[in-house]
Amino acid sequence: MLAVTSEIFPLVKTGGLADVAGALPIALAAEGIETTTLIPGYPAVLAKLESAETVLNDGNFFGGPARLLRGRAAGLDLAVLDAPHLFDRPGNPYTAPDGGDWPDNAIRFAALSRMAATIATDGPGGLRPDILHAHDWQAGLTMAYLDGAPRPATILTVHNLAFQGNFDAAILPSLGLPANAFRIEGAEFHGMVGYLKAGLALADAITTVSPSYAAEIQTPEFGMGFDGLLRHRSGALYGILNGIDDNIWNPATDALIASRFDLHDLGGRAANKAALQSRFGLEQNGEALLLGVISRLSWQKGLDTLLPALDTLAALGAQLVILGAGEPDLEHRFRAAAAAHPGRIGCFIGYDEGLAHQTQAGIDAILIPSRFEPCGLTQLCALRYGALPIVARVGGLADTVIDANAAALAAHTGTGLQFSAGQFGQALHRAAALWSAPETWSRLQRNAMQTDVSWRRPAAQYAALYKSLAAGN
Repeated sequence: MLAVTSEIFPLVKTGGLADVAGALPIALAAEGIETTTLIPGYPAVLAKLESAETVLNDGNFFGGPARLLRGRAAGLDLAVLDAPHLFDRPGNPYTAPDGGDWPDNAIRFAALSRMAATIATDGPGGLRPDILHAHDWQAGLTMAYLDGAPRPATILTVHNLAFQGNFDAAILPSLGLPANAFRIEGAEFHGMVGYLKAGLALADAITTVSPSYAAEIQTPEFGMGFDGLLRHRSGALYGILNGIDDNIWNPATDALIASRFDLHDLGGRAANKAALQSRFGLEQNGEALLLGVISRLSWQKGLDTLLPALDTLAALGAQLVILGAGEPDLEHRFRAAAAAHPGRIGCFIGYDEGLAHQTQAGIDAILIPSRFEPCGLTQLCALRYGALPIVARVGGLADTVIDANAAALAAHTGTGLQFSAGQFGQALHRAAALWSAPETWSRLQRNAMQTDVSWRRPAAQYAALYKSLAAGN
């Protein structure tokens, strides 16, 4: 199987896509599925590539020389598109140092998709796959390059429908698409070249990262302009929950946290809480309910709705730590909140993988008030570490957290709290009430930590889908 992605953990990461792209091939190996992942030749990727061999050379590939390398890095089998004029750039793979998108992103990820199509049809270096699995808009144009050609079965996974890759049709002459690809049944989207649209229209199967999100995106509220197309293609649309690498995210072996712990002995959480309070400059108080945010700071994630709730948190005697970056206004407002509440609110603007582990191990609960959430990985990590998720009842959050309502408490099945729009404050009061009952809280923590958040079940579902598509191709 050939996976096509613009980022992959641990080589290059901006979000959950990288985590999925890095963990799924390892989980699929247990299902007998061999995966090679096509990734751009960013400096961080080339620096880690081992035993690389050149399997294809092109002297003028989208404006410059390029070669396709085959090798391994971080235990993953990789095909790397080494095109320095497109990918030899520092920092974030999508944005320039000034914070804006690279102006040639349309060309950069068309090149990735074109190489994926070449591998699928020509198989340089013996790479031709039985299945091609493309991830998000950056790989969506692959389906347009394959339009009408003999090819393997294809899958597009949508990690977030809000990111679509729509570009002015003036770029068409630069793309080298098949003559009929720019049509309403293909890559055309309201007069633009739609990279994600091409994948949605032309892939043999579409997956997204939770069953609830697969249903939501077929509605006008969540469909981002694609709801009609997705309803039309509903027979080819599957919702498969994401997982996390439960070897990396394992509090019993995690070298990044202050004190290791497990389901049977939660005592180490107190030391992690104290270390986190110290790291964020909070009052050392083991009795205070310590809440956390690990998130992109954005409207989608609903973090603006947390700001009006800060007075509620103060009244409840809770503490709050924030780890994330995103919209400048939200960054400024959270910095200001931390300055206005010294010892009660701590803020780290940016992302630090080690601090993310430390936060999950030290907080008592994690706040995820998203307006929409395809799956979410943060709540899966939180479940693994016994940090109770307090989540909006949307998408994958609704699919992965069992609300600790009266019935769930009686049945000993709750793993966190869910809330609907407008009920954030009520959810915080519910959390404080549960926190005041330590035995109940500990039982919920253990329930959470027993939740299977691994890739085992999703990998089996993907493997079954691959085999079904390959048999019918």
